[in-house]
Amino acid sequence: MPGEFTGERVTPGQVEPDLWNEHWARYLFASRLAWGKRVLDAGCGTGYGAAELARSARLVVGVDRCAEAVDYARARYALPNLAFVVGAGEALPLPTGWADLAVAFEVIEHLDDWPRLLEELRRVLAPTGQALISTPNRRYYAEARAGAGPNPHHRHEFDYAEFREALAAVFPHLTIFLQNHGAAVVFSPTGPCAAVEARLEAAEPDPEQAHFFLAVCACAPQTGTPTFVYVPSRANLLRERQLHIARLESELDALRRKHLALQQELEEHNRWAQGLDRELEQARATIAGLQQELESKIAWALGLDRELAAKVQELAQCVEVLHRTERTLEERTNWAFDLQRQMRALEVELSRYQASRWVRLGRRLGLGPQARRS
Repeated sequence: MPGEFTGERVTPGQVEPDLWNEHWARYLFASRLAWGKRVLDAGCGTGYGAAELARSARLVVGVDRCAEAVDYARARYALPNLAFVVGAGEALPLPTGWADLAVAFEVIEHLDDWPRLLEELRRVLAPTGQALISTPNRRYYAEARAGAGPNPHHRHEFDYAEFREALAAVFPHLTIFLQNHGAAVVFSPTGPCAAVEARLEAAEPDPEQAHFFLAVCACAPQTGTPTFVYVPSRANLLRERQLHIARLESELDALRRKHLALQQELEEHNRWAQGLDRELEQARATIAGLQQELESKIAWALGLDRELAAKVQELAQCVEVLHRTERTLEERTNWAFDLQRQMRALEVELSRYQASRWVRLGRRLGLGPQARRS
């Protein structure tokens, strides 16, 4: 299986009927022009269209840049007149003038260098060959995808005038068909059906309102442009609409259940948030109390700081008084030591005086002062 379905690479059995019929009808349109011819299917994808063309063509070569899709096509559609090759639309791996018919359905809008695809299609065409090129109408596509946004796989989309101008610059002859899903009332017999008659309401086609453009391009003049109507076996529009409505209702129920679950989850989150709000208010009240307590302690600390400063100043004064007292005491001590030294000196002089022979002689003779002894 060539990867997950994205809507850009159709895999049989993996798409809804309307989308499948939309792609399948283009190959049925092309198969009417493929009888006995060599056919190129550029951008063949999973190969279902190339296999349909091979039912009437002499030889069909499908080319796709995705190797996984090519491997899938080779395994699923093994026919003697059908081959699949890996290659790009901007460099088709075929000789010049090889193809009697070339188809490139829903390819051009995926390429940055889309003019190169047109040049390559003309190169590989035989002088009388035809190239069938389809693309979505940019105006309709933008409206259809208004909710989903632009298609991320598309590089360049065309409106009718731009598409015609781009093709006419490469192919001198072209006819553009408008592909639409049309509502029809079908009368079909219960037994075998030998022929089909169709009557289309007379109305001027409006290219601006078309779903898709399908151009038949050629280098030589073309004759005949019949309208082609494809009525698939599952074309009961009322039934398809009922099934589509049922699918939408199922999706709506799933969305409702999801919405209910999200609503319950939101309510739980709201309750949780309310609890957090209460805790936050409590925390704020606690912080306010702590802030008041901190302010009072700061005031108390500032008072202590002032008291300590006063005590320090008082202590400094006391230290200064102590230093002055110490200096006075030191001075008085030195003074006392000096007096003591003078006293000792006097005592020595007195001793010398008393020991003098003249003093002793004077005492014997009763002359001179009498020294008092303490």
